[in-house]
Amino acid sequence: MRNISDVIEGYLKEVIELSERDHIEIKRNEVAEKFQCVPSQINYVINTRFTVDRGYLVESKRGGGGYIRIKRIRLHKKSDVISEVIGRLENGATQSMAEDIIFRLLDEEIISKREAKLIFSAIDRSTLLLPLPVRDEVRARILIAMLFTLKYQSNT
Repeated sequence: MRNISDVIEGYLKEVIELSERDHIEIKRNEVAEKFQCVPSQINYVINTRFTVDRGYLVESKRGGGGYIRIKRIRLHKKSDVISEVIGRLENGATQSMAEDIIFRLLDEEIISKREAKLIFSAIDRSTLLLPLPVRDEVRARILIAMLFTLKYQSNT
């Protein structure tokens, strides 16, 4: 059974896909009311599932007429997505950041579910038994090496 965060994420992604514009604007309280949850649950979903590493830009305006705008980052070629991700990895990669990147690559159909599982295994903190910040640096280097292989293998 899916939890409420998964349901809210699925709903927002569907609204984004069906939108005729390049973004959606939502009111946190209205979405919370729709799913009968607290508004902070909406914040949690947006802050954890709609990150730059997952391919989204989020901005918000507070106040009475406030909104949350979610925009899907769409790059034309898979190699452009990979290049953008590699650029984000230059200063290391936390476990959370790496997971977001893998989810994005899955979502963009750059990697398969099987490849995602292999990458998760290789970069997991339980595999990389190193102290921080070395662990984050090694994780990023592993991801970059894998991404370069993907980029120059497909070159699309």
